[in-house]
Amino acid sequence: MATTVAAAFNEFDTKVTPGKPTWDKVYSRRDTVVNVLKSAFPPTNDIRYKSVKIIGSLGRNTASSPVADIDLMVHLSIDRDLWNEKYRDNSSEFLYRVRRSLNSESTVQKIGARGQAVRFFYADGLEVDVAPVEKYNTGAYAIPDGTGKWLTTNPVRHEEYLNGQNGNLSGDLKKVIRFAKQWNRAHSSRLGSFHLEMLVARTFSTMGSNSRTALRLFFDYNLQNLSVQDPAGHSGDLSSHLSQNSRLVINDGLRAARDRADLALAAEGRGDHREAIRLWGIILGSNFPAYG
Repeated sequence: MATTVAAAFNEFDTKVTPGKPTWDKVYSRRDTVVNVLKSAFPPTNDIRYKSVKIIGSLGRNTASSPVADIDLMVHLSIDRDLWNEKYRDNSSEFLYRVRRSLNSESTVQKIGARGQAVRFFYADGLEVDVAPVEKYNTGAYAIPDGTGKWLTTNPVRHEEYLNGQNGNLSGDLKKVIRFAKQWNRAHSSRLGSFHLEMLVARTFSTMGSNSRTALRLFFDYNLQNLSVQDPAGHSGDLSSHLSQNSRLVINDGLRAARDRADLALAAEGRGDHREAIRLWGIILGSNFPAYG
């Protein structure tokens, strides 16, 4: 609970930023899965474990609590003959080969394939998605696309881009991304996590320390402006999958958030912190601190 809007946002920032207990569990679970991968794909195998990297919002340090899953990009080196004969034109078979191998080595009771990744299900809900990839000479990666083909991606480039943008904005960008994710989560999660991050990142050329005005600008700038390019240059417009109806609903949500943010900023400006905190709570969800 807080009596000023600034204090409420500081408290909210602490609440939604994954802390040490979360990271300890993430690293422990990663290490457990890596041990399984090393056993399943030893150096003498025709598919060999090479490396692992935490990707997704945890890898980019933009995750907003609670954290529900860990994305691991696992580089598996495949014998050239095997790649050409069996997997080059059939990523689904590759994915199922990975699942079968992990099932035989893991004590986790349920392991499933989700089209692009193999998922380890854990009783505590913190699941692990293993995205098996082959690395191209260009530095990009081939990952199953869910239909049997391969798509090209580069999570390393995504991380570098966001780190650069965050540095240009004095380290405040990722905090605003976490807040924007709380808004998205509180209002039906209609934007994908990576798409949302890229929308926030492209919104700002400068940013002060006031997260309230930054959020208001995010809502306004991206209203009727949902197209944004993959910074790695592989996936094109990240909004291309959205239907017309989805765009209408998302834009309605951005408009409502912008208008309510205007009211909250006006309330703060006249010293009515109780009302401003109430309004921000509607925008950002039930995790936002109450007044008091």
